Amino acid sequence: MQTYHLFISHSWNYSGSHDNLIRLLSDHPTFTFKNFSVPPHNPITDARTDQELEEAIENKIRPCSAVLVMAGMYSAYSKWIQKEIEIAKRLGKVIIAIRPHGAERTAKVVSDAAHVECAWNTNSIVSAIRLHTAV
Repeated sequence: MQTYHLFISHSWNYSGSHDNLIRLLSDHPTFTFKNFSVPPHNPITDARTDQELEEAIENKIRPCSAVLVMAGMYSAYSKWIQKEIEIAKRLGKVIIAIRPHGAERTAKVVSDAAHVECAWNTNSIVSAIRLHTAV
């Protein structure tokens, strides 16, 4: 089975969505991945400036097949989610926007940058990753 390297962009203020997405992907019986995201329980603590933090995030995104971005409206107001999108675009990474469960609106900054949008559904997310990335 192939292992996909994924960076999952998220807002720490909404880390429950990140954790639920990890759970969805982990529970899929024929999908394996390595998570390169920066979760709250393991922050980048050695960056002293925004530039150093941006470089550290870029180093996490560089080996990934895709960057998954939760497309909730909070993404439009998150400086770091926007930076992660910019880094992904600069590195030529596939950006997959995931519409939050039950959301009627998504952040324009995310949908404009995304190669594909998918529903908050395990099969939809896994299919988008498999279809749009190489391992």
